[in-house]
Amino acid sequence: MSWRTVVIKGIAKLDYRLGFLTVRKEDGTTSIHIGEIGLLLIESTTVSLTTTLISELMKKKVKVIFCDEKHNPESELISYYGSHDTSMKIKQQIGWGEFIKEEVWTEIVTEKIRKQMWLLYELGHTDSGDLLKSYISEIKQGDATNREGHAAKVYFNSLFGLDFTRSDDSVTNAALNYGYGIILSCFTREIVSNGYLTQIGLFHDNMFNPFNLASDFMEPFRILVDSFVENSRFEEFEHEEKLSIVNLLSEEILIDGKMHTVSNGIKIYCRSLFDALNERDLSYIKFYKYEL
Repeated sequence: MSWRTVVIKGIAKLDYRLGFLTVRKEDGTTSIHIGEIGLLLIESTTVSLTTTLISELMKKKVKVIFCDEKHNPESELISYYGSHDTSMKIKQQIGWGEFIKEEVWTEIVTEKIRKQMWLLYELGHTDSGDLLKSYISEIKQGDATNREGHAAKVYFNSLFGLDFTRSDDSVTNAALNYGYGIILSCFTREIVSNGYLTQIGLFHDNMFNPFNLASDFMEPFRILVDSFVENSRFEEFEHEEKLSIVNLLSEEILIDGKMHTVSNGIKIYCRSLFDALNERDLSYIKFYKYEL
């Protein structure tokens, strides 16, 4: 399995040689085997790369993210063909019935709130944790009563204060948005590499969002970013702070009975969701563990 997250900053030239990504900079040359790379984050606009390298990266299903002049993720590369049987997978995806999609979405929302609850308990917000616990018991099919939205307000106010809103122009929101963007990109990579379309979601159905399905799948993984940002208490959000969030992908989580990096955990989790949707069986779903 690919496991490396590679970040390129400053002036550099990237090319391909004998199975390796070669990074040429003024202070020397570094080579990394492409088979080890899961995510390539090009943080600088002063980086050039060859089309041969781009082709090989796509063949190996490496997620490539380009940043703007402010070092924020701006675009990414997605291969046309993530799987040899992509046409069949897309037909399956289009054929997912509304009932199984609602059931899977209900499981995802429930798990997201459960993980939010555990984080609040871990940080000593017992009353808020108890309130989220009560929301879990009230969730209806497809989250028809929007327990997710109610939980989010309680959760974020407990983590970052009663005056905090997700629309604030703040360091905290900049860090959260950056982390969510990195996690979302990993999910789009897995969805495409498994042969499915990111545009067709379970719950998310925004005509302007090309990543509806990734937005659905990623929900329980947001808590990893929330926990890190809350613990870090950033006073500014520059290069080093961004790099620390990218490194979250190399942290370990427990999933399917074993410890895996977050990036590999996302692979296992996505495949389990596809199995659940295709087989119409929720028992296939594998969530990572987050408990006290």
